[in-house]
Amino acid sequence: QKMPPSLPATINIREPRWDQSTFQGRAKHFFMVTDPRNLLLSGATLEEARRVVEDYRAGTVHPGLTEDQLWRAKYIYDSAFHPDTGEKMILVGRMSAQVPMNMTITGCMLTFYRTTPAVLFWQWVNQSFNAIVNYTNRSGDAPITPSQLGTAYVSATTGAVVTALGLKSLTKHLPAIIGRYVPFAAVAAANCINIPLMRQRELKLGIPVTDENGNRLGESTAAAQKAIFQVVVSRIGMAAPAMAIPPVIMNMLEKRAFLKRYPYLNAPLQVGLVGLCLVFATPLCCALFPQKSSMPVSSLEPEVQDQIRKKDPWLETVYFNKGL
Repeated sequence: QKMPPSLPATINIREPRWDQSTFQGRAKHFFMVTDPRNLLLSGATLEEARRVVEDYRAGTVHPGLTEDQLWRAKYIYDSAFHPDTGEKMILVGRMSAQVPMNMTITGCMLTFYRTTPAVLFWQWVNQSFNAIVNYTNRSGDAPITPSQLGTAYVSATTGAVVTALGLKSLTKHLPAIIGRYVPFAAVAAANCINIPLMRQRELKLGIPVTDENGNRLGESTAAAQKAIFQVVVSRIGMAAPAMAIPPVIMNMLEKRAFLKRYPYLNAPLQVGLVGLCLVFATPLCCALFPQKSSMPVSSLEPEVQDQIRKKDPWLETVYFNKGL
């Protein structure tokens, strides 16, 4: 005799567990997605989560599976597999790697900002990491060629380094606290260069737009522009607290006897402060805009509007994955 399934096959696990029309719901979702503990999960755990999720989506409910176990499997799956392609993502490119990676890189950028070689090295490391993240979390399922990838990477890295060095030379005669903000200005400028370049294929060819039920209606460059703008704003917001608050605290601490006596604590303290900021800033800034973003059909390119009207003349809103 077959065991009755413990769950109905009607839970929509294509969508997050919490209401994504509210900031609170999106924040809860991204606290799960960016949880660094997901990096420690074994390959077998990831594959098991994939199996549970794919089977459930196909209508097969594993005997004894509870709702909490299903949602846990969904979040493990989402943390490691690309939403559009289903491919396993590069470990350091996953959103769960954002806090540990960014806290190390940002902490070092804020600690070693006084010499030109240090500025060059850490801006290069940061842009290399950003390039991996932007590529891993791109929207859509169209491949990007190695030459496009190389051009985007070199352009973004050069832009970040030139910005950092230019700002550094301008702050020579200004108070020390101003110099501490050069890395943030460089990172903000580089995000405006790096993200559109790494996702240039989307800007040229568009990203998939769907109806409310996920039925693909076409590709839109207008949707790609909106998606990339939202990601740039989120990324700058993500970097802001981690690069704005620790410099003020470190500036105060460096005037005290404690840090003068133990100067080797400077870098660990800086990294720790940055990490504390990022644990909250990363999910909260990811939550600024819905992951499944939307726009009116009337805002799309005329040819895409015509394409959609042929399929569904009454459709008013389309949806797309904005990427991260």
